[in-house]
Amino acid sequence: MRTLAFSALTALLAGPTLAQEMTGDAANGETEFSRQCVSCHVVADESGEVLAGRNGRVGPNLYGVAGRQPGIVEDFRYSDALVAYGELAPDADATGTAPTGEGIETVIWAQANTVAYLQDPTGFLREALDDSRARGKMAYKVRDPQTAADLYAYLATFSPDLEMTGEADMSEGESAQN
Repeated sequence: MRTLAFSALTALLAGPTLAQEMTGDAANGETEFSRQCVSCHVVADESGEVLAGRNGRVGPNLYGVAGRQPGIVEDFRYSDALVAYGELAPDADATGTAPTGEGIETVIWAQANTVAYLQDPTGFLREALDDSRARGKMAYKVRDPQTAADLYAYLATFSPDLEMTGEADMSEGESAQN
């Protein structure tokens, strides 16, 4: 697992973008979200309309999570480790970073780090922060990396500012928001 987390972190620091190549299948991700995520999470837009899930309130609202800085959704108490991860400032040309408005780059949820996080949230944070005591609040682990990639692809369909390429693009006429 450390190798996977290290690989994801390496990919995160490798090259630029908010436009991401997706390897997940959004339709499969929708199915998996309904099976694995809805008891804790919801996807509700700015107006409060629930687009996916029920009314899970254990975890944060996942609307716009793809391409967003970790640990910043208002009205949710993240672990200190996840907030610290979101405040990391990698190299200016790192994959999975975006300007904060003050010209400072920050970590964002890109496919590589999201997949690694979903597979072992606490292990990922410990590796990324180089802190053996770091802990995340999410206890659930998505065992299969393809399933985690599918979940990311699905959640990316609810991220209006994220430019997607690859399998995550929905076919014309398809919508995850049905």
